[in-house]
Amino acid sequence: MTDTLERFLFDDAPVRGEIVQLDATFKEVLSRQDYPPVLRHLIGELLAAASLLSATLKFDGTLIMQLHGTGAVRLIVVECTSDMTLRATARWEGEVPDVSLAELLGRGRFVITLEPKEGETYQGIVGFEPGQRVAQIIEHYMERSEQLATRLWLSCRDGRAAGMLVQKMPAGTGDPDAWERVQKLSETLTDDELLDLPVRETLYRLFHQEQVRVFDPVAPRFACTCSRERVGGMLKMVGRHEVNEVLAERGDIDVTCEFCGKPYHFDAVDVAQLFAGHGTDAAGPQVH
Repeated sequence: MTDTLERFLFDDAPVRGEIVQLDATFKEVLSRQDYPPVLRHLIGELLAAASLLSATLKFDGTLIMQLHGTGAVRLIVVECTSDMTLRATARWEGEVPDVSLAELLGRGRFVITLEPKEGETYQGIVGFEPGQRVAQIIEHYMERSEQLATRLWLSCRDGRAAGMLVQKMPAGTGDPDAWERVQKLSETLTDDELLDLPVRETLYRLFHQEQVRVFDPVAPRFACTCSRERVGGMLKMVGRHEVNEVLAERGDIDVTCEFCGKPYHFDAVDVAQLFAGHGTDAAGPQVH
């Protein structure tokens, strides 16, 4: 199995889709932390979902999915760039039981952010009900926020993740019954097919009686966007006074990227150069 994402289009209907399989990318994410089994599964589904949603967008930037909670799971972050690079991390406390997503998060919220390289950032907060899974939450978000009828299937097993998305395009001509038919055919998709079969074999099994055009595949991969410059920017957002207090206590500052584990070291000279020409900055969010 190789990491691949393929787009497909129904020639005689206003319906499009994507299908993704993640192997090396998902394993690379899992190698960065010892995640509990439930979190491994959630991260896998979110990685597949983020890559599928990113493939539907025409923009140069990053799609970010965040699950915030007050229960055992405090945070899951998955990012997918328009170049199809992925990274993910999570925070949790104590034992993480095998329960529903709503129970894991407690008072939780699901946030989707589109962060273009140029232009304004867009952020949407996704509501979800007890018992809903990741795919159902995203379907509801796309219907409510984007007014796009979307169906999503996600699966994760043994360090592999996969997903398929079909979407009714807002305008188009063709068979008026195609959308319902595509949904019914897609609902026959099994986890084994999604995870284990080559992508084009899966598409053939599902839609061999339809006129489907498949585009050139894209290869998703793990990559982290952290850098010394971005970590320095985070320290400046924390503020000069707070950073100097840490220096006085510890002698230097060590920051480890939560996504890839890369360490960054700042001594007193580095901090002085960082804040040269700056006053005392107000505290702000810590991101890198």
